[in-house]
Amino acid sequence: MKKLIKTAFIMTIPVLCGYLSVGIAFGLLFRRAGYGAAWAAASSLFVYAGSMQFVILGLLKAGAGPFSAALMTLAVNSRHMFYGLSFIERFRRMGRRRAYMIFSLTDETYSILCSAKAPAGVDEDRLFFTISVLNQLYWLTGSVLGSVLGEFIRIDITGVDFAMTALFVVIFTEQWLTAQSRLPAVIGLLSALFSMVVFGPERFLLPALAVSVAFLLVFEDRIRAPGREAEKP
Repeated sequence: MKKLIKTAFIMTIPVLCGYLSVGIAFGLLFRRAGYGAAWAAASSLFVYAGSMQFVILGLLKAGAGPFSAALMTLAVNSRHMFYGLSFIERFRRMGRRRAYMIFSLTDETYSILCSAKAPAGVDEDRLFFTISVLNQLYWLTGSVLGSVLGEFIRIDITGVDFAMTALFVVIFTEQWLTAQSRLPAVIGLLSALFSMVVFGPERFLLPALAVSVAFLLVFEDRIRAPGREAEKP
């Protein structure tokens, strides 16, 4: 158990740094909107959607109804349907943990799970589950801490949410250096740039994901080739 938790913790240190800082920013904003630490904790426990939790603030202020909130949530988090496809079979084999793994598959958790490898003596399913739990605990801790601090201090938090962008850069760099094939990263970058030029910065995400998935399917054999060669004796 100690080795399992230690391994998961080391893998999630970049997420810890990002989630604590951005979670604190969310908690501060939530407090300023008139909601206490209990509401911040409930949001991080049952919504746990990062950017969508920031959007919730605007929905609450605007008095949006459940239907509007559901549509907005679908629009903001629809990207999860794309990258979640690669873990369908894996999560299905995880039994009772499956529901939580689907719920907790954030962008950052997905990035770590894609490259996570269990060391000798550690069950990979348990490692994946522990990584997911730790990441949510980081976000929950940050949001509650920010809400509590927001009651006593008043600071300008402009730019704090850039920590999430920095977190993605760190995770991408680590995967670029350790991946057996860098083709998926190149496809993702080119798809994003192409979609941003064609559709604009406000609407590029879903087209970029669709283009990336299409090209990954086309080049699947080439992407898997290095791994297959490494497995040969």
